[in-house]
Amino acid sequence: MTNQIAIDVMGGDHGPEVTVRAAARFLSRHPSAGLLLVGDQATIERYLAEEAGVDRDRIEIVHADQVVAMDESPAVALRTKKSSSMRLAIDLVKDGRAQAAVSAGNTGALMATAKFVLKTLPGIERPAICTALPNESGHTHVLDLGANVDCDAEHLFQFAVMGSVLVEAFDDNPSPRVGLLNVGAEAMKGNDTVKSAAERLQAGPVNYIGFVEGDDIYKGGVDVVVCDGFVGNVALKSSEGVAKMISHFLRQEFKRGIFSRLAALMAMPVLARLKKRVDPGRYNGASLLGLQGIVIKSHGGASVEAFGNALDVALREIEKDVPRRIDQRLETLLQERSDG
Repeated sequence: MTNQIAIDVMGGDHGPEVTVRAAARFLSRHPSAGLLLVGDQATIERYLAEEAGVDRDRIEIVHADQVVAMDESPAVALRTKKSSSMRLAIDLVKDGRAQAAVSAGNTGALMATAKFVLKTLPGIERPAICTALPNESGHTHVLDLGANVDCDAEHLFQFAVMGSVLVEAFDDNPSPRVGLLNVGAEAMKGNDTVKSAAERLQAGPVNYIGFVEGDDIYKGGVDVVVCDGFVGNVALKSSEGVAKMISHFLRQEFKRGIFSRLAALMAMPVLARLKKRVDPGRYNGASLLGLQGIVIKSHGGASVEAFGNALDVALREIEKDVPRRIDQRLETLLQERSDG
């Protein structure tokens, strides 16, 4: 087994109730992968005992006697939780025992710990959180989604390079279309930061198509959308809120009367397919790009299926060797800058 993934079993809103069950199902889907389950050993053993047919030969339990709370300060977690399930999972990647770590825990603590333990790739100043969101024809990768609330033009340029390499690898797309999220598509719009980033990207090593607006994320005309973490997180949470509101409105309307209920029954197959297409769980698993190792952030409230998707993302990044690909692109870019 060459593909080993370390799981922060105790992280997230549901902890081992979700993570252990997702781990068991993941192993059944991927017969060549192995898992290191990091957390309280007795708790992990108890949940594993409930999973019939799980291949224990591909599971190793790594005991951890601390847990990073969901509301814990990243600085406090980094300083005082060196024996936490989150920290030990990332340590396993650094030590080479695992090729990736997955956690549903505190995002700030995960990013701070991963950056401290694994360090950033040469040429990368800040890691970025990147995930795929559904669009009309497939999906769009967006970064940064909250790791960096204050970014300069160089940071946005680096995000664009990393996002482009990720999509090249994941989607077998040799020339992903990259756009900068802005308040308008016209060249004169936006602040000095995005304008300066645009100038860099126009002469840079990506297929830059210009400024894009928020609705372009979902239209399907761009593969990578780049923004700072403040804007990206607001866009992500706003999208999730709109989706929940529409779902709430539909349920209300279908309950208004007997004819509405009959219409709901007739529309059930269509609604089920729609729900599947836009289900956030299908896209669960955000990459912490720019690190010297693979770390995947799952949504804290992820279901078993959604956490399993985060594990799938981790395995795919291992198979596609994403950090090495980014490193190679950056090495070429840095050399070109030096020569220039």
